[in-house]
Amino acid sequence: MNKISIVLFALFSMAFVSNAFTGDLPVAGAKKAKRPEKVEFPSRDGLLISAIVYEISDDAPVILLCHQARFNKFEYAGIARELNKLGFNCVAIDQRSGGPISNQPNETNLRARKAGKPTSYLDAEQDILAAIDYVANRYQKPSILWGSSYSSTLALYIAASNDKVSAVVSFSPGNYFAKEKGSLIDILPTFKKPMFITSSKEEIKYIDELLRKMDLNDKQIHFKPEGTGYHGSRSLWQGMPGGDEYWKAIKAFLAELK
Repeated sequence: MNKISIVLFALFSMAFVSNAFTGDLPVAGAKKAKRPEKVEFPSRDGLLISAIVYEISDDAPVILLCHQARFNKFEYAGIARELNKLGFNCVAIDQRSGGPISNQPNETNLRARKAGKPTSYLDAEQDILAAIDYVANRYQKPSILWGSSYSSTLALYIAASNDKVSAVVSFSPGNYFAKEKGSLIDILPTFKKPMFITSSKEEIKYIDELLRKMDLNDKQIHFKPEGTGYHGSRSLWQGMPGGDEYWKAIKAFLAELK
């Protein structure tokens, strides 16, 4: 990451962190988002996971938000509010593989390190699985699984076989875990659930390679930005150049899921 990117990251992450626990805001259909609720629940190995619930109603569809490397749940502080306005509940989690954003720590990562537990990308898969179970138990419905970078790759593997996931949103996935979990190039052709997959413009060629054996159906979208874009879900951060085209595309996809 160059110096300009570091400065931009700091500015935008601080902006979203500062807005993370603001009061109610208007939501589509005259509903209002409740004040964000901090929750905790155990991972598959008992490690306590920290998360924030952005809820508008018990019966709204739910998006489970998973962050990228070195990040935490505050990657989605601003994004979740926008998704509330579209009529979705959101649950943003801290995975054990991650780190601080601005002055906000990744609490799950800190607990894992204190307990001497491994914190690799693959170790975080059990945190995502536990969060899927939490959403299913709390709302009695499957979730839309949303990942960013490494978690977007895990989201594709998980969504392919987990009945508690109804659809997947994948920002900047890669075939990172082919050796351990099998190649996504071979797994994705059998994937029939709704899917939104995207990346920066530079990364399009890698997504094309992931999808080269797959015939997308009418509910599966590979969005290719016209602008430069960014790696991961930060493409949707407020003020990011070119963010509007990502928002337009994801809104169209989500509208078909309601």
